Amino acid sequence: MTDVVLPCLNEAPALPWLLGRIPDGYRAIVADNGSTDGTAHVARELGASVVTVPRPGYGAAVHAGVVASAPADGVVCVMDADGSFDPAELPRLADPVRAGRVRLAVARRRPTTRRAWPPHARLGNALLAHRLRRGTGLDVHDIGPMRAVRRDDLLALDLRDRRFGYPLELLIAAARAGWPVAEVDVAYHPRAAGTKSKVSGTVRGTLRAVRDMSAVLAR
Repeated sequence: MTDVVLPCLNEAPALPWLLGRIPDGYRAIVADNGSTDGTAHVARELGASVVTVPRPGYGAAVHAGVVASAPADGVVCVMDADGSFDPAELPRLADPVRAGRVRLAVARRRPTTRRAWPPHARLGNALLAHRLRRGTGLDVHDIGPMRAVRRDDLLALDLRDRRFGYPLELLIAAARAGWPVAEVDVAYHPRAAGTKSKVSGTVRGTLRAVRDMSAVLAR
């Protein structure tokens, strides 16, 4: 069994489709980060495990979900819960990790429509990825919110960021540890109706994420 951590903040409208697409052999853990729209209730009704995360922040939600996980095969996946990713693609990331071919597999978003990834968010991501490649040598083009890694490996990195800098800190730490890292193309869809992006939905949200990640790069 592979655990899938879904950091959530008011993602209730996306959960029925999302949880219905979780592949066989995968178990959903919703890390509820202060939702006020009934996300936790919907998740439980649909059979997901729920972890309440009082500390705000993307990294806080992911970390709490990973700590709460207990995957039988040792592999844990993390994926945004807004409907922009299809859980059916999770094995494409998890299988290389499970087989020992890589230590970390990360998604490279391929938008299905122009509105799936606003230009300001795409530009901010590209700039950060360029700085990451230049600073670490990792051949990665996306600081994407979908990944697979062995739970024990991830916790051993002792990541500290609890905000939007978490995904970038993970990549930097993996590079410093000498991990083989694979980037896997995945489809990137418009988020589910009724949900609102905390990053790409507004220029302000994107700038906040870029600020958090830039702080990680400056360490």
